[in-house]
Amino acid sequence: MEMTTHGDPSGRGLPLRLLVGPTASGKTSLAVELALRAGAEIVSLDSMLVYRGLDIGTAKPTIEERRGVPHHLFDLVAPSERFDVQQYLAALDPVLDDLARREVPALLVGGTGFYLAAVLRGLFDGPPVDPDLRRALDMRAREEGPEALHRELASFDPVSAARLHPHDVRRVVRAIEVYMQTGRTLADWQQQWGGPKGRRETDARIVGLEVETLELDERIRARTQTMLDAGWREEALAVRAGVGFGASASQALGYSEVLAWADGAATRAETEALISLRTRQFARRQRTWYRKFDVTWLSHTRSELVEAARAALAL
Repeated sequence: MEMTTHGDPSGRGLPLRLLVGPTASGKTSLAVELALRAGAEIVSLDSMLVYRGLDIGTAKPTIEERRGVPHHLFDLVAPSERFDVQQYLAALDPVLDDLARREVPALLVGGTGFYLAAVLRGLFDGPPVDPDLRRALDMRAREEGPEALHRELASFDPVSAARLHPHDVRRVVRAIEVYMQTGRTLADWQQQWGGPKGRRETDARIVGLEVETLELDERIRARTQTMLDAGWREEALAVRAGVGFGASASQALGYSEVLAWADGAATRAETEALISLRTRQFARRQRTWYRKFDVTWLSHTRSELVEAARAALAL
């Protein structure tokens, strides 16, 4: 079994600088302010900002919100294309190389815990896909429903099941595959991330935005409403009518609910409530991921937030 590790592209021995936090915690505005003050450029640490055309529903910062700060690893592929963490790491290295050559600080910003783990600890590739096994599991997901596969995963790998949404069929299937092919759970394999050549937490400075749960819930509700008002339904319909949603992009939070509303299967109020609920659940899963790392948590309400973050990141 092979382990892919992510080395130090800069070659300078400098720590990675990362800004993380649950969705709707305010990472975008803080990151831009930090980058402006430090002359840094922002590198996305998000699995969904790579898709062109998924803008409103992923809360992708607009050109105005970026305020002239270069942003990297946005809009890499069409929503119909597959994109995974291995492709992300392959795209990340040349960006960090270029920034190092130009002596420009890189600030990695995002909320995808799996990508954070892969950047810091390397990536467990797992066994190669068995096409017959994959087809059988995909058929079961269609016939029995994704929840049935998720329950099966929970019976032998509760750790992976806890971090995967029941409708994230692709990753649930992969976790079951790993167990069926190796006799060990995906969670067990991932404990071994980060071989001797891989990055470790000591090579990173990580700042996290801490927001009290009730406040975050209200921010999620308000942001969901704003995104729906801004044309999220029209965006989703345009993608579906155009290139379509591939297996990866279809996992983007909220798009299936918005399309159900567009198809008349739900009301606007029901859609807003369901997306808010699932976003809150996602934020809690994000927090679970962050517990695995040495994060300096800063309160969202601190007036000196920018300077505190800048000092903690050594920007």
